[in-house]
Amino acid sequence: MARLQTRFLCQNCGYESPRWLGKCPECDSWDTFTEEVVVKEKPGSLGKASAGGGGSSRTIVPSGGGLPTPITQVETTALNRLVTGIGEFDRVLGGGIVPGGLMLVGGDPGIGKSTLLTQVVHAVAKQAGPALYISGEESAQQIKIRSGRLGAETPDFLVSVETEIGIILHHLQSVRPCLAVIDSIQTMSDSELESAPGTVSQVRACATHLARFAKTVGVPVVLIGHVTKEGNLAGPRVLEHIVDTVLYFEGDRYHAYRLLRAAKNRF
Repeated sequence: MARLQTRFLCQNCGYESPRWLGKCPECDSWDTFTEEVVVKEKPGSLGKASAGGGGSSRTIVPSGGGLPTPITQVETTALNRLVTGIGEFDRVLGGGIVPGGLMLVGGDPGIGKSTLLTQVVHAVAKQAGPALYISGEESAQQIKIRSGRLGAETPDFLVSVETEIGIILHHLQSVRPCLAVIDSIQTMSDSELESAPGTVSQVRACATHLARFAKTVGVPVVLIGHVTKEGNLAGPRVLEHIVDTVLYFEGDRYHAYRLLRAAKNRF
């Protein structure tokens, strides 16, 4: 059985401590440490955790690309990016979405993150095939209303309302969409962790599971993230180290123009 262990995590930067601290030595924030229970997996159990409740497995079969290979034998192929047709969005990404990439889009509440990604999912579904929009904040009816307002409706635009990461991974492996959007990463949870959704432990665990899926299967995944009152992504060091691309969606919600800025882009 898994061994339980407790530790204290800074909810601002993810710094870990075996005991409670009033001030975080990493980010200098006060009163941000909370105690969280950590599940220690047995050796060899990585990537084989139970989905919890649904009885499905999280095991992702490796494609073989992880085997040690001499650099001289590594074959390089042209990088076929997924072009959405939304010119400015593709340009910020360097020409389109990279297959197997994990992207984070952050911004203030109400700035238009969900609206932008709804348009992106529709554009991909129209030209490339099934695209999956997974929401932990809205109902399917609310997403339908928004897509109708935007004229973003097509049979390959798939919608799922779910927050449990095990069930989400099951849907992703079953559908194998051309693109998956998670709205938002702070609402997702791993049933094997006792901490609440949005905490550093949950955000890190869920993002890691999604990153493993994206890399092994080759499906690009976009995470929508909230920002703190200081203007930083919630759990910034935790998320920004895991994902390949970080985009900030900025601007005044009462004006017509928005700024999409790339803070990190491995591609």
